[in-house]
Amino acid sequence: MRLSSALLSSALMTSVASAGLHAQGGAAPQDTLNDPVRILVSRLNLDSYKNTIKGLTQFGDRRQGTKRNRDAVDWIEAQLKSYGCPTERIIYEYNPAPRPQVAGGAGRGGRGGAPSQIAQGGGRYRGIRARTGVNNDSLRQPDAALRALNAEPSTNGERQEVYCTKVGSTHPEEMYIVSGHMDGIGWGQAANDDGSGTAIVMELARIFSDPNVVTDRTIRFALWNNEETGLDGAKAYVAQRAALQGKESPAGSGKYPEPKWLGMVQHDMMMFDHGMPRADGTLPPEQRPEADVNIEFQATSKMAEGAQKLAWFFQSSNEKYATDYPARVGQHMTNTDSDPFKDLIPAISMRENERGEQIGAGWNPNWHQPTDLFTTYSDKDFRLGLNAAQTTLSAIAQLTGAKLKK
Repeated sequence: MRLSSALLSSALMTSVASAGLHAQGGAAPQDTLNDPVRILVSRLNLDSYKNTIKGLTQFGDRRQGTKRNRDAVDWIEAQLKSYGCPTERIIYEYNPAPRPQVAGGAGRGGRGGAPSQIAQGGGRYRGIRARTGVNNDSLRQPDAALRALNAEPSTNGERQEVYCTKVGSTHPEEMYIVSGHMDGIGWGQAANDDGSGTAIVMELARIFSDPNVVTDRTIRFALWNNEETGLDGAKAYVAQRAALQGKESPAGSGKYPEPKWLGMVQHDMMMFDHGMPRADGTLPPEQRPEADVNIEFQATSKMAEGAQKLAWFFQSSNEKYATDYPARVGQHMTNTDSDPFKDLIPAISMRENERGEQIGAGWNPNWHQPTDLFTTYSDKDFRLGLNAAQTTLSAIAQLTGAKLKK
């Protein structure tokens, strides 16, 4: 089922209007003490965010098609249930054709050399580059226990991914999707890629699932699998669920297994913004004071107008409610689980750096590397992820009409 751009833009702006705001501005409620959005944002805290990431890293890199990946899916589901968020699973098959063998090395066991001048998704890079790629060499992981945990190779077959749902009280038939991907690669712990994004989704599910929190519209918290193989988990969700949007089942029940999608936000790599590589390819050891949360939409998508409005609304929410780091909006969303949605609904992606330009140019030396470990990151890094969580929570709370029971 494909809804027209005009209808979706209208639905998106209706939810914005119901929050008493405009897509690119508007004042926060004057009674800040009793502002339900501010109260909900205050329930995010650094220790809980870190502990959720640490819980995910117990499963190593969570590579799809392995027991450690399946165990991580089970753990995520158990956590979501403990928050009171009812869970379901998407089941699909992943059976790719064997890849041809390529002679010779390629830098860090994958995509070697400098990125192209025109970055994926658009934009021309003008800064210093460092080598980047995917590590496939187990011996580059010095921790023997972690090396053993990550040793099982991926096998083809059935895949599963979990999501949970906060049902809206007055408009259960309309929904925003909040997501991250739970799988990783590189022989590390996938702490940042994408433990940091998965933890944001889980923390928001925890807060919104409080029985004293009521939302007018539905929120779905989705943890995709198979992102690293080409967004296969998100694609499976779209293939299985898109045609079910807005259909009441059973008829007359007031229940909507797949509410109409109003918008979607993906979180992928949220913590590391240490700036451009130095001339020697190294990066500063600490988070830079001018770090920011990148909110991206794709200017060439069929839903670009609505996606841009959604992105600016998130930026406005960051200005009102995030504590430390600002947000910036970019138009070159690429290589993200919001891609399968971008021509169907307003879809945006949140990241630590611009995906097409900065990450591809080596701004994160831990990307797909054995160093993507919980212990690699400082509280300044974790706090950038927390600010992304504050941004999304405040935006989604407004868009869904979140209130607190008295």
